[in-house]
Amino acid sequence: MENFSFYNPVKILFGKGQIANIGAEIPVDAKILITYGGGSIKANGVYDQVKSALAGRNVLEFGGIEPNPHLETLMKAVELVRQEGVDFLLAVGGGSVADGTKFIAAAVPFEGDPWDILAKGAPVSKAVPLGVVLTLPATGSEMNVNSVVTKWETQEKLYFGSPLVLPRFSVLDPETTFSLPPRQIGNGIVDAFTHVMEQYLTYPVNAPLQDRMAEGILQTLIEEGPKTLANPTDYDARANFMWAATMALNGLIGVGVPQDWATHMIGHELTALHGLDHAQTLAIVLPNTLFVKRDRKWQKLLQYAERVWGIVEGTEEERVKEAITKTRNFFESVGVRTRLSDYGVGLETIPAVIKNLEKHGMTALGENKDVNPETVEQILALCA
Repeated sequence: MENFSFYNPVKILFGKGQIANIGAEIPVDAKILITYGGGSIKANGVYDQVKSALAGRNVLEFGGIEPNPHLETLMKAVELVRQEGVDFLLAVGGGSVADGTKFIAAAVPFEGDPWDILAKGAPVSKAVPLGVVLTLPATGSEMNVNSVVTKWETQEKLYFGSPLVLPRFSVLDPETTFSLPPRQIGNGIVDAFTHVMEQYLTYPVNAPLQDRMAEGILQTLIEEGPKTLANPTDYDARANFMWAATMALNGLIGVGVPQDWATHMIGHELTALHGLDHAQTLAIVLPNTLFVKRDRKWQKLLQYAERVWGIVEGTEEERVKEAITKTRNFFESVGVRTRLSDYGVGLETIPAVIKNLEKHGMTALGENKDVNPETVEQILALCA
């Protein structure tokens, strides 16, 4: 196992009715900005629960944060926070709202162009404190340091991470997800599954606990994902899925082990260029990344085949290929298609994806730093 440093102070309030308790987590004298997306929280009752929990408090609102949040929109919120002297942010929504709010938190006190935080890796030295009321399990943003933002003007999708934007608390109430459309639940399952794979399916470093935890999350998603799609108001299935998605990317299974993330970086470019859902890009890219890099991932692919999918018969090559096929089929089974052509995207996108990766200095991706532009071309050529 490799050396590691682990820090995660996020307080989780899990279960039905927990939104009512957020007032106790926010300083009494705070000026609060509620951030949200397209307004679904007003239709499903979450908005009313939040407002009730904050009755009598000094509260402002900022809506309209997009899926794959846009820098241009977030900067309007930054200006509002600065003008109004807001000193606590409350993200109410899915991962995009949480990601966008983390950027707002870091951008408000930042001196200079806040885009530099993403484009140039400018360090974050302070941030406005924030909390999250999660309504869509997927990204794990409610319990991690990460934020992904799109600059719409230039079609760039980049990320940053800082412990200073870890939420002070996050509410995970499975009932807030009951009204989500199947597409968003399917996307969330694929997103969480791929988060685990990026940390787990690399090469062995004698970290059996991390491996078993990762495999447990994958098995839970495989078992609970179809249940929660079949019956959106099955509280137990939705609760298990919600917690699995959080555990997939709160840092715990990634300590002391090599990590990949090539699939995510390639996927980000597909989203930036074509507007595909984040999870759709992961479903397209991951199976082919596993196939192209199978020789370097061989031992973990065999372990994955046996422990997650129960594949124990056949040659090693047959088991590896079957495990990759089962991964693709699982994504399809939860409603997320796995080919570029399913989304009307052709192979002519390959040069643009490679150009953007090169622009962002991403020419040596993966756990072995061997996913170069030629490798990306190989992977995407299989994605047709």
